Amino acid sequence: MVRYKHIKERIQLHYANLSKNHKHIADFFIENFDRIPFLIIQDVAKANNTSVASIVRFTQKVGFSGYTEIQNEIAVTLQNHLQKKETFPFLHEAKIKEDVLTEVAKQDISNINETLSLNERENFQKAVDLILASNRVFTVGLGISHLLSQILSYQLSQVAIDSYHFIFDSASFLEQVLFLNEKDLIIALSFPPYSKETIEAAKFASDKKIKIIAITNRESSPITFYSDVVLVIKSKNMLFTNSFAAISVMINAIATQCAVRNKRKAEKMLKEMNKIQEIQNNTIADI
Repeated sequence: MVRYKHIKERIQLHYANLSKNHKHIADFFIENFDRIPFLIIQDVAKANNTSVASIVRFTQKVGFSGYTEIQNEIAVTLQNHLQKKETFPFLHEAKIKEDVLTEVAKQDISNINETLSLNERENFQKAVDLILASNRVFTVGLGISHLLSQILSYQLSQVAIDSYHFIFDSASFLEQVLFLNEKDLIIALSFPPYSKETIEAAKFASDKKIKIIAITNRESSPITFYSDVVLVIKSKNMLFTNSFAAISVMINAIATQCAVRNKRKAEKMLKEMNKIQEIQNNTIADI
């Protein structure tokens, strides 16, 4: 992940000064990061409706000697990812009859294992730093990501973070970003199939100098190109959907760490919530 971060930062550093054609190529590299080691330069040129020479010039513009060097760097990154070791073993010695319940549990535990190994703790703390430093936090996502963005926003509000979630209704995500400023923060959840609306909102927010935390399934997903911090969550599922077990762990961890770092405000919020609950209970008792 460190090597990929280096590659991504190189591209981002030069992105604003790239030509329209080279920006298109940059987007292709980010969105197809895990395919690059298996593509010859002619394949990349064809996919971008451009020439081999243009691909070479792009790689040189972003700090590499040519296509071969950036391809090799990406290949090493992917190889390192495959060598990650499991850190939360699933009772390998237990003699459990294989069934759907067991298989699903094993898959979710595997997702949690990979998530733990992929995320550097320093990067996780940086995400929490951005949340605590912001005036307001806005969560965004579509599909299962919309549901999870609501849960994350709710959990953050419970620990005294001024948090809201974007509603995909009469106003588009882009229109809602219009009301944000540089002191705000967006947490964007983006999992396959990647929502175009979420990615466009992240790009628009990034152009407005708004900080963005991406919660996504891989370092090379489209949303990462516009994000300041990326938290990678494995969401493999036996169904044709994303499992949210590891995502829930990350959401809970973020809210918990915010509470630990912001203990005084979190405790005050808890007391206020308890008072509200008591008032509601008394009102019900009087009816």
